[in-house]
Amino acid sequence: MDDPTIPSLPCMCASLRRAARALTQTYEKELRPLGLRSTQLTILQVLSRTGELTQRSLGKALAMDSTSLTRTLAVMLREGWITERRGEDRRERWIGISRAGEKKLNNALPAWEKVQARLRREIGPQSWTDLMQLTRQLTHFAAIEGDSL
Repeated sequence: MDDPTIPSLPCMCASLRRAARALTQTYEKELRPLGLRSTQLTILQVLSRTGELTQRSLGKALAMDSTSLTRTLAVMLREGWITERRGEDRRERWIGISRAGEKKLNNALPAWEKVQARLRREIGPQSWTDLMQLTRQLTHFAAIEGDSL
């Protein structure tokens, strides 16, 4: 498990960001032939599970900054994978998954499941469960800290 090319980092943020970048590259490699980015897949998954959300709620659910989310949603809207409608407040945008988005998501699921299964095998089922729980806890912690600033 020790790899001298991957030094131990003393910072939780740096360690998690490095792991996230490495994992993102793995998922992107599988999704690239399908014309989908990992962020787009995640947005489609969230919208498929939750139904229509405001852009603000979607950004909060993904802990994603407004600029990056807006840019990603613009591409997805252009591709026809999501729907958009204005709320009562003209600044409010409601985002939903379209039929084309559901189809894109369903086509991508086997590639996504392949990476998920490989990762689960590599780290083991208990570590998988622990890591999923830990990432939710860290996200919750960071959201509370962000709200208190």
